[in-house]
Amino acid sequence: MTQRRHHQRGAALLTAMIIVTLIASLAGGMVWQQYRAVQIEAADRARAQSAWVLQGALDWARLILKTDSPAVDELNDFWATPLAESRLSTFLAADGSTAGDDDGPEAFLSGYIEDAQSHYNLRALVGGPQVPEEEKLTLELLCSQVNAPPGTAALIITGLRAAFPAAASAASAAASSATVTTVTSGPLQPAGLDQLSWLGLDADTIKRLQPYVVLLPKATPVNLNTAPREVIRALLNIDLASAERVVQGRKSKAFKTTADALPFLPTNTTIATGRASVNSSYFIVTGRLRLDERQLEQRSLVERQNRTTTVLARERVSQLLDQ
Repeated sequence: MTQRRHHQRGAALLTAMIIVTLIASLAGGMVWQQYRAVQIEAADRARAQSAWVLQGALDWARLILKTDSPAVDELNDFWATPLAESRLSTFLAADGSTAGDDDGPEAFLSGYIEDAQSHYNLRALVGGPQVPEEEKLTLELLCSQVNAPPGTAALIITGLRAAFPAAASAASAAASSATVTTVTSGPLQPAGLDQLSWLGLDADTIKRLQPYVVLLPKATPVNLNTAPREVIRALLNIDLASAERVVQGRKSKAFKTTADALPFLPTNTTIATGRASVNSSYFIVTGRLRLDERQLEQRSLVERQNRTTTVLARERVSQLLDQ
């Protein structure tokens, strides 16, 4: 009898230990799920707040562009002054209603506005039945300046004209009286410079060209008041020293017309109508929000027409900063 009681007690103790283990496992699982739910909710809330902050920064940039005079755009305009990284709490506490104390992790906001027409617009390569020789030469000079692989200019031209065949299709349709339409397939139409990889360009070549070229929704002239010397040199087919004189000349007084740049150019240099200007309609607004070890960057393409700004494209990139 005594031995049987010991066996019963041992079985009861083992059963109780199993039950306690199961309860502890279930409780641990529920705690973990609750913790994950809280983390996901906090991440969603932070993402939504970051999006609203960056949207506010974009609206602020649009207001600056709206109040700026569209007649002449230069690097001394207010829109060209970048916003240095600043604590977000300083903006929130500006009206005195928010203390901005240590209620949570500190956030930092920075950004800048860039003239998209300070770059050479690749859209100039897709208009008309053939590529104008001056546009082809401009792209070749730019590719040469950045030490792009041989044949890069031809690859870009061929790829873009295959992706945007509207002009060639319209010309052939006007010359043809056939009633049967043929659907042709081609590469995807890139919406930005990063997507030139669809045409066969490698990432390193795109990175080299990025400071000097852009792909906008329609053809645009290059702004001589904001373009770097490399773009001016390729656009006008002049030497780099002459392009530098243009850059230095506009620092003292911005060009009111393209003719104001002629005294700084070599003799007999001409500026073709429609290829250069002194004002811009397209701008790229970049906003960065840094929170702890992460940084959220938003790049927006904005068009300004008659003091009305419209957001045409927007992309956001979340980055993990190095510690």
